[in-house]
Amino acid sequence: MNTFASFKTDGAGRYLAALCAHFGRKVEVEYDINKGWVQFPFGRCEMIADDNKLDLLASAEDQPRLDQVVHILTSHLERFAFRENPTLVWQPPSQ
Repeated sequence: MNTFASFKTDGAGRYLAALCAHFGRKVEVEYDINKGWVQFPFGRCEMIADDNKLDLLASAEDQPRLDQVVHILTSHLERFAFRENPTLVWQPPSQ
């Protein structure tokens, strides 16, 4: 199962790096300035940053695990980007 969200921001690369560095203390991550991923025990999130947005693709085997990935990513991004007050609307990825 997959779901997608996009956050419009000029600090996309900075937030991608902050999320990956934070999660990398406990789980496997890989990232550079434009893309990265976080592998949780219950799912995964892939991120792509460009000049004006951060795209997030969450995936997991079932809905409860997907909900867990979404909750963790949303709460951490809201905390890291609190000055921008991000509102993530998760939806099925476009085909």
